[in-house]
Amino acid sequence: MSENYRSREERRQVRKKKQPASKKTKPKGKTSFFRKFLISCLLLGIVGLVAGVATFFVMIKDAPKLEKSKLVNPLSSKIYDKDGNLVYEYGKEKRTNVTHDQIPKLVENAFLATEDARFYEHSGVDFKGTARAVLVSLKGDYGSQGGSTITQQVIKNYFLSMEKTSKRKVQEIYLAYKLEHQYSKHEILEMYLNKINLGNRSYGIATAAQNYYGKELKDLTLPEVAMLAGLPKAPNNYNPTKEQNIQKATERRNVVLELMNRHGYITKKEVEEASKVPVTEGIKEATEQQEMPYPAFMDAVVKEAEKELPDVNIGSDGLEIYTTLDPKAQDFADKLLNENIINYPNEEFQGAFTFLDTKTGEVRAIGSGRGENKAVFKGHNMAIELNRSAGSTMKPIFDYAPAIEYLKWATYHQIDDSPFKYSTGQEVRNADRKHLGPITMRDALKTSRNIPAIKTAKEVGINKSKAFSEKLGITFNIAPTESTAIGTNEASPTEIAGAYAAFGNDGKYTKPHFVKKVVYPDGKLKSFEQKPKRVMKDSTAYMITDMLRTFVSSGLGTTANIRSLDIAG
Repeated sequence: MSENYRSREERRQVRKKKQPASKKTKPKGKTSFFRKFLISCLLLGIVGLVAGVATFFVMIKDAPKLEKSKLVNPLSSKIYDKDGNLVYEYGKEKRTNVTHDQIPKLVENAFLATEDARFYEHSGVDFKGTARAVLVSLKGDYGSQGGSTITQQVIKNYFLSMEKTSKRKVQEIYLAYKLEHQYSKHEILEMYLNKINLGNRSYGIATAAQNYYGKELKDLTLPEVAMLAGLPKAPNNYNPTKEQNIQKATERRNVVLELMNRHGYITKKEVEEASKVPVTEGIKEATEQQEMPYPAFMDAVVKEAEKELPDVNIGSDGLEIYTTLDPKAQDFADKLLNENIINYPNEEFQGAFTFLDTKTGEVRAIGSGRGENKAVFKGHNMAIELNRSAGSTMKPIFDYAPAIEYLKWATYHQIDDSPFKYSTGQEVRNADRKHLGPITMRDALKTSRNIPAIKTAKEVGINKSKAFSEKLGITFNIAPTESTAIGTNEASPTEIAGAYAAFGNDGKYTKPHFVKKVVYPDGKLKSFEQKPKRVMKDSTAYMITDMLRTFVSSGLGTTANIRSLDIAG
């Protein structure tokens, strides 16, 4: 044992001698830098994570509640008058709800293949599908992988406004996950198929089947189902009831058929056979008319809302639309056209007009057609879409106001009412076929002389008159010429009323409008109110207004004169 001990001791001494006298330390510079870098990255990551989580909770704190009533019931839009009184509910009669067991497998498969192929695999948000959509897009191919799942589309359609913000997108993702936890996949698919806009005044798949084909869902053929499944992307563009859409509708339907084949729902042979069927086969003629109060005004309201809110379905999104309508004024407007208040020459004689608030541009009432030609909802509305020449109503707008504004003419400025020809050589005549010689601008307007009007516009300059008129809301489909001075251009009564209102509003133009504001189901508000813009000197507006008073008091417009009212027109 002692030998072993000595042996171990010796070995220890030997090892000790082999060790260097002092241990050299390695340089710490590199190690220290990387350690600090990693720690910094870790801290930044933690801070970023905390900030991200905090931001997420801030964004979702005012997210709408998933109210069952809003998911089950159709959401018609409510239209109110200027005082906030309900006038009409638009959209509720346009929907037929179906349950999942009433949806044929063919219909379900077509929509899944087109809109959300991984619907039964994801939990409301499909990040994998979104990534695939990017790759598909980069390859120039098409597919069902879109940015939003069917669940997300349900959230957008029922609860959120269409504004494109990061906050709304975060709320959409959050609510989509919540919806998936509260409802089954079959229930979510029901919500989607009962809600979607499929064009042709159709909201929901069952309504679309009736409106397009006059069929129950179970009776639809493969080509018909594929056509319907292609509509949500752009209902107005792929609606085959419109002749100009037939080619696009055919191409879109065939894309759906290819997608159904790609995902194993139909065979290649079925694709080929269905693709040969004309997309218009079996389509019903689009005929439908709503019963509603003030159809001309309601038509103008919905058209304005659709134009300003292109991503919204007015008939199904549960909007509250507050309009500028004055029901008493509109009642009188309807009587004015269709009862014996005015002695019209005959039953075929037509009329259209617009009553609006001079200061705010809010339209109070409109008249559109008489007898068989009176306005119908979603039809031709003469008050806002009249394609006829403006006539002498253009003279103050295109001729005399620009002359006062740019040439500093006084109302007594002399214009020579003498024989005149257009630059083309065509002779211009006054209505009475007479020439009065030198005449004041006031008298030229009072008696609506054509030759002085054209001479005035030429002296101002046709392009300057055009620019002036455009500031007053007049649009020109073709370039103005000399004859525009006497109203050969087309303009609607609403455009003319808006321009004349600028004369009565001290030279400030306020765009005519039928909607004051729209409130979304989630409480967000979109204002339609217009701000007045200075378009001419107040002195110009005053002089034209005074000349228009003369037209009514002692000129050709005496029929419209009411002594108790200050009338100019």
